[in-house]
Order: sequence, then C-alpha cells, then structure tokens
Amino acid sequence: MITTALDTECLVAYPLREWEAFEERLAKVSSFDADVVQLKRRYVSRATEVDIDKLGRLQLTAKLREYAKLDKDVLWAGMGRNCELWDKARFEAANDAPLPEVDRVAMARRLAELGL
Repeated sequence: MITTALDTECLVAYPLREWEAFEERLAKVSSFDADVVQLKRRYVSRATEVDIDKLGRLQLTAKLREYAKLDKDVLWAGMGRNCELWDKARFEAANDAPLPEVDRVAMARRLAELGL
C-alpha cells in the first residue's frame, strides 16, 4: 500500500500486513476526533494498493507521482515498519541541512518522552 505523507511531498509505502494492522488500530479510535478525521481524509483515503511488475517496478498512479514530484532519480528511505519514496534531490535537500537548535532540543525532549 502506498499513500501520501502528511508532512512533506513524498510517498509512504507499507507492506499490506502492516497497513491492515494500522487500519485495525485506527478503527478503534473515535471517528468524532477531528485529528482522526483529517488522518483518514489525507492519509487513508489516498492509499492505493500498488502492483509490482515482473521487473520489480512499482506501478504508481500519475497522481501519486505528481504529489511526490517523482521524475527520474528516486530513493527509498527506510522508516521501520514502512518506508518513504522520495525524489532523490528533494530528499537530499530536505535532510542534508542540520536541524536548528530549537528543533533538536524539542525532538530530543519528545524522543525522551517516548522512551527512545
């Protein structure tokens, strides 16, 4: 399953089993929560089951390619239970610059809260 990322212009890919587990967890959350509604609208509703051809290529829709601005050089970024598909130049531009100090501190604090 492939869908559009919520925070940037890339695609997020899940093995079918992981996507189904995500949908099961989501089904247990109140559909009256505004954040859940937005998640369903912007993430779940855009999810597409993608076929892989005999050469191992993904058959992405034009809409997904346009959203992520995928042209020629792309890369996979592993994210644990899923991965992201990026335009290579956009990934490098977004991730090569160091995080500002205020972002690093906030991220470190949040990761500590999560026990990471």
